[in-house]
Amino acid sequence: MDRDKSQAYWRANTALIRNLLIVWALVSLIFSILLVEPLNAIQLGRVPLGFWMAQQGSILTFVVLIFIYAVQMDRLDRKYGIRK
Repeated sequence: MDRDKSQAYWRANTALIRNLLIVWALVSLIFSILLVEPLNAIQLGRVPLGFWMAQQGSILTFVVLIFIYAVQMDRLDRKYGIRK
């Protein structure tokens, strides 16, 4: 792989990681900690949403982000001709 293609690959890779980390931080820090009181006013079944986000929502979001990362990296690898 030439130098320009390599730089473009790593730029795309780090942008993907940055964006996924922003989503993770938003869900785990903002929704689960900082906004827990306002979210508790909303019920998810019989459980306050803020509590649910702190206990289950952030974990589920993290698992989904792992799958998104795997799929997107597979696409990037194919786009830039990276062999496994």
